[in-house]
Amino acid sequence: MGYFKKVLIANRGEIARRIIKTCRKLQIQTVAVYSEADADMPFVREADEAFLLGPAPAAKSYMDMEKILEIAVKANAEAIHPGYGFLSENAAFARRCAERGFVFIGPRPEVIHAMGSKIESRRKMQQVGVPVVPGWDEDIPTVEMAKGLAAEIGYPVMLKASAGGGGIGMQVVHTPEEMEKMFLSTRNRAQTYFGSGEVFLEKWITQPRHIEVQVAADNHGNRIHLFERECSIQRRHQKVIEETPSPFLNESMREALFAAALRGMEAIGYTNVGTMEFIFDGEGHFYFLEMNTRLQVEHPVTEETTGLDLVELQLRIAAGERLNLTQEDVRRMGHALECRVYAEDPKTFYPSPGKVERLVLPEGARFDFAVEEGNQISPYYDPMIGKVITRGATRRESIEKMIDVLKRIELEGIKSNIPLLLSVCANEAFQEGRFDTSFLSSLKL
Repeated sequence: MGYFKKVLIANRGEIARRIIKTCRKLQIQTVAVYSEADADMPFVREADEAFLLGPAPAAKSYMDMEKILEIAVKANAEAIHPGYGFLSENAAFARRCAERGFVFIGPRPEVIHAMGSKIESRRKMQQVGVPVVPGWDEDIPTVEMAKGLAAEIGYPVMLKASAGGGGIGMQVVHTPEEMEKMFLSTRNRAQTYFGSGEVFLEKWITQPRHIEVQVAADNHGNRIHLFERECSIQRRHQKVIEETPSPFLNESMREALFAAALRGMEAIGYTNVGTMEFIFDGEGHFYFLEMNTRLQVEHPVTEETTGLDLVELQLRIAAGERLNLTQEDVRRMGHALECRVYAEDPKTFYPSPGKVERLVLPEGARFDFAVEEGNQISPYYDPMIGKVITRGATRRESIEKMIDVLKRIELEGIKSNIPLLLSVCANEAFQEGRFDTSFLSSLKL
């Protein structure tokens, strides 16, 4: 691969380390940017060059697009990889990269913009026959209008921020009285986090399962899917455990799901690596949720079962190369499971910042971790410190491997959710594939 000689990574932690690993394999130099809180983190040391961005708060460091672009100029980088989170789905940042002469490793700015609006993305999917959850596709300005629409759609409903993501700005509303309480707070939260107070309504799906499709497309009209991932084990609408294949789907359901994902991707002219997210009801009907126009946290389970390097795919597509794969070339082998390890109290989910006094990661799994022994967990960023990924010939084998590995991890100095992960993996209903997105709320540690 001769196009990029140097890539700046506009992110931190485990995803920065992950991108560095692939770039090193491809003999691409890497430039890290870091906040004062991250000065001693492994990704800073592992990059070929590293530049201080600013103070710990993300708004003054990892979200400062002009400072990042200034560093890219100074370092003579040719491309910028945004990772996930921070500026990864920021259309303005992608546009500024292009204006300053850098390749943004992701889709075009206009696609990011269209998919960043949940209202707009719903409309685009409906136009090509991809099913969407029943709801109201326009901004709802008043609580009176919200109550009227909810009565028509039927309670419970999901009140959602149009520009939202990661579970922020989402509220399940069961009654008109709850709508009175939640409507303004949801609009205000959306404005604070995303710069837009637009909200819309969707029917709340009972017994929902969150299943997504990994897709990839080059700039020459070639599109493929890389199968599905089951992401239904969630807390506060954020994923905790992911796996592939899903224990819920049969082959006819898969075929319909993959066809819808490819149809939706073609309709928006998507290029690079992305994810089409869907929700299934208890009867097996599926509906489009959103498209993530970036790499996903859970991408390793796809890599482990297909043998593909998704970061390499991103880089090659961004460099203008054709996909060297057809759909028939993509094969899935066995089953893979990913557990996200958070620095948090497993009972309350409250973050647990502090120093990692001891960290020993045993053999028997893939570990994509942000930290090493002696590192400080900052309160300024997401509390996920790493991911444990196991692969087996069968789902049961990958679960058994996960239980064995989680028990042997030595982590001291901070609280973690490892007891919760073990409890899920050992749970009979989980092992039998009988769960939905409400599973964690009923689990007792």
